Formats: sequence, C-alpha cells, structure tokens
Amino acid sequence: MKLPTKYISILNTKETEHAIVAIKDFFQLALSTELNLSRVTAPLFVGQGTGINDDLNGIERPVSFPVKALNDSKMEIVQSLAKWKRLKITDLGLEPGFGIYTDMNALRPDEDLDPIHSIYVDQWDWEMAIDEKDRTVFYLHEIVKKVYRCIQRCEFFLYDRYPKLKPILPKEIKILYADDLAKKYPNLTPKERENKVAKEYGAVFITGIGGQMNDGTIHDGRAPDYDDWITESGDGHRGLNGDILVWNPVLDMAFELSSMGIRVSPESLKLQLEERKMTERSKLSFHSKLLAGELTQTLGGGIGQSRLCMFLLRKAHIGETQVSVWTNEIIEDCKSRGINLL
Repeated sequence: MKLPTKYISILNTKETEHAIVAIKDFFQLALSTELNLSRVTAPLFVGQGTGINDDLNGIERPVSFPVKALNDSKMEIVQSLAKWKRLKITDLGLEPGFGIYTDMNALRPDEDLDPIHSIYVDQWDWEMAIDEKDRTVFYLHEIVKKVYRCIQRCEFFLYDRYPKLKPILPKEIKILYADDLAKKYPNLTPKERENKVAKEYGAVFITGIGGQMNDGTIHDGRAPDYDDWITESGDGHRGLNGDILVWNPVLDMAFELSSMGIRVSPESLKLQLEERKMTERSKLSFHSKLLAGELTQTLGGGIGQSRLCMFLLRKAHIGETQVSVWTNEIIEDCKSRGINLL
C-alpha cells in the first residue's frame, strides 16, 4: 500500500470537518430509511467471558479493564457489535424486515497502522430481523444493493455541495463469489484478486468470506460465531456473507467499505465452531442461547464511517477523517506528502 507522491486534498481542513458531519448525517438517514432501521444506543464495553464481544478473526486482543464497583470484574472495549446487535434485536422482539443501527466506537490495538487502518474504529453497525426463508444468498444480495444505493446517493449529495468531488461510482455493484475468483485467478493472492475486480468493475460485492474454498484456502478471515460462511448458498456456492469493495483511485487499490452477512443459525454455528476447532465457545452465554434457538435470525453488518468519508472526500489517509495515534514515521511521511492528519 503506497501513498500518492503528488497529493493535494480537494477540501481544506475546515471544509473537511464540515463535510464529515454532512456525510454522517446524510448517510445514516439514508440507511435507516432504506432498510427500516431504528437508531439505538450501543455499549462501549461488554463483560469479559460472555462471548458477546466480537473476536473478528479470532486472534485480536480486546482492551480490558477491571471495574472497582463490580469487585474488579473485567470489562472489554468492543471490537464491533456483531453479536450484541443480535441480542438487542431479540430483546426488542422486532418483526422480519425491521432492524436497528447505531454508532459503534471501538478499539483494536492489534491493528497494523497504515493509510486505511487505525486502532480507532468508528462505523455504523446495523442489524435486521429476517425470516428463516430469507436465509439465502439472493436475499443477501438484495440488501447489498440497497446499501450500495445509499452510498451512491451520499456521493451525489456531496457533489451537489462540493462540485470538485465528482462522482465515480458505477451505476450497479457487481456481485461476485470468492471461490469463483480463486478458480479464475489461481496465481493471484486474495488481495490481488480484489484489486483486479474492483478496478475492472468499480464496485463489487465478494460473497463467501471466511469459509474454506475448494482449493483449501480462505479468501479472508472471519470469526466463526456471527456471519454464516458454511451454509450452501443455493446456487452452487457456499457462504451467506461478503464485503463491499470499491476502487479507490487516490490509493490505486480495492477499498473495503462494508462487511455484512446473514448470521449463523444454531446448525451453522455448531459446524463453524467445529471447523475452527473452537467448540469450547459453545459454553459461553451468547453461544449457548444461540444454540438453544433463543435468538432471532438476523442479517447485519458494519459500514466504516471514517472509511466512507475517506473515500467520498478522496482522501489519501484515514487520519484525515478521524483522530487517532500514529508512529512518528507515519506522521513525518504524511507531512512530507502534504497529508494533514487530524
């Protein structure tokens, strides 16, 4: 990943701050009305050992701290809200086709810092209740198209106010499958495949993330206890999840904006825990409720707020759309390239 050598930000710092507010206000309204989502308040931390915190790829360490008033019981800063949202949907008793969204602020201290990764993560986490009959890749792809339309509308909204930010997104998002890409480009790494198709189509949704493909590899990591990546999709593939990627001309690379998927059923959770050799998780509070059939079937995902702002404002570094911490080398490199970190 290389920063551009000749970079001039289209908006100055003050304009950037105003535009960030405009994007966040516009996009969350567009998303909530498109998907029938009500806003809820989300936790910054959850209890350790409950299984509620998101384990991402299963190896990242969450930030934890003791609480004096609770006899030093440990709490963990959330890494995302994938499992918490499903509990919330169940508690609210929402009907299929309705859901929730929230501002999620997380810390991921194990992230490698680069132009698109920070230890601070802010995203719109959303979740909706679905019928059992909707556990299909076809329904998932319909929701993907709705999310993409929100991103398109936000791009025009900005262009209408800042004419120099010309729209670049294609009219339609291309639906692809990770295992098809592996067959078509066997000599490329998963990231190289993403770059190739994102540049070709402008916007893609790669279906089937986390599950083992026919060649024995996985396209990208996923924890085994939220997205369903093991169920047959109904059209010769496996997996009911995926990522929305767009082509980023500033960084000259595929750029992930959203990860989403149909959540695990009791059956698929059991299989995925077995495949990852993590069956001990079945004893945790969240997992035992799910395995007992006590949780609503849902579909959900996250959309990076700083990532979306970065893409729509044609920024070269995520530090231009959020405040975080960076190494001295990164700070000096950005300064030499005219990149103003907030």
